[in-house]
Amino acid sequence: METPTIPATSPHRAGLLIAREGYPRIAAALVVAVALWWLSGPVGGAVGAVLVAFVLSFFRDPERAIPIDPGVIVSPADGRVLKAETVDEGRFLNCRAHQVSIFMSPLNVHVNRNPVSGRVADVRYHAGRYFRAFADKASLDNEQNAIVVEDEQGRRIAFVQIAGFIARRIVCYLRPGMAVARGTRCGIIMFGSRVDVFIPADAALRISVGARTRAGETVIAQWTK
Repeated sequence: METPTIPATSPHRAGLLIAREGYPRIAAALVVAVALWWLSGPVGGAVGAVLVAFVLSFFRDPERAIPIDPGVIVSPADGRVLKAETVDEGRFLNCRAHQVSIFMSPLNVHVNRNPVSGRVADVRYHAGRYFRAFADKASLDNEQNAIVVEDEQGRRIAFVQIAGFIARRIVCYLRPGMAVARGTRCGIIMFGSRVDVFIPADAALRISVGARTRAGETVIAQWTK
């Protein structure tokens, strides 16, 4: 049976399909495209059109249908699951936890969404390096921003925005103390990256390595109590 969902569309965002961070970059791409056309004619114009199409695609921000079951945890990112296993998590939750790592290619939607509803307990930024996002060492060594959210039952999860080899900017909309709703937008990572999610081990995993995820829609775990 399919998980019941509710639309993620808010009235002020109806029809808006581009992330706000994309507007200046789309404008810059258009300027480059015009310059290429002016300098090189049709060939340059074609290259410029491809550039504009890529930037538009990267910053697309489609609405999502969010599961209404209060016990589920949804993916914070679009992409492919690289890791789904239980680990000793000592940085954010200090407990046995399921780690779900999602690789976001440059072709994926890069807007991130909140996995659960609750209150932001912590936001931690760590300046780091830029290894390829699918490498295990990226989880510890790359530039990253970690968010810890506590729900009404006092359960905490952590998710970490990780910059990749190409991505060189992480944007997070959240601050400690903010109330958040599951499936709502929480930030963006630019041009290929990764998100790691840490969920206490008493939850049940609902995702496996190789699966494709959609931020705000795909159920990755479920609370069992």
